[in-house]
Amino acid sequence: MLPKINQTIFIHPASAEGAESGTVTLRSRLADADERALFIEIPLVEETRKLYRAEIGEELRLFYFTAEGVRHQFVSKVTGFRKDAVMLVAIRKPDPQEISKDQRRSFLRVDAQLETAIRIGDKIRFTALTEDVGGGGLSFRCERKFPLTPEMKLTGWLLIPYRSGTVSHASFEAEVVRVVPEEPNHLKAMVKFNDIQDSERQKIIRYCFERQLDFRKE
Repeated sequence: MLPKINQTIFIHPASAEGAESGTVTLRSRLADADERALFIEIPLVEETRKLYRAEIGEELRLFYFTAEGVRHQFVSKVTGFRKDAVMLVAIRKPDPQEISKDQRRSFLRVDAQLETAIRIGDKIRFTALTEDVGGGGLSFRCERKFPLTPEMKLTGWLLIPYRSGTVSHASFEAEVVRVVPEEPNHLKAMVKFNDIQDSERQKIIRYCFERQLDFRKE
């Protein structure tokens, strides 16, 4: 399955120092495609937020996540450039058999205290802080007075700050998987996303990769 137009793509350039160990990660977005090529925006280096200058013939390892949480990846090469409203990088379009995928859900999950707003039904609303987040779900800590139980359905949004200083919101519908009481008057709820748009999930995945890079620096 090829990535969709506007989908976030992560890249490990084979020529960059540390690429094999995954320490150099680029982020881009698929802007267009034709029969021979995929056209991506100029990639950003996640660690420095600087534009990455790709070269014709350069080998790239690209990976992305489907809405179901399955990681797909393939190896390609830069074939040229195209100037639209912005400059785009053309890479060779892979054949379907060249795309490999993990058979398991493989969303990255990171420890993070983010503000989340939760709604249960029409009457119960509250805010909480997450303990971890990922493309497949999150956990949060809240007061025990809120009637959370396993299999309960809820909706919410997540406040996401990026390293660039911008802030975004990701909305979701989810289901409570587990509830654990915590003293003195709190509980921890673990939830999985049941219904979340791919664009919203990509916001969370981007945040998780930025956090992972921060952890590597510590």
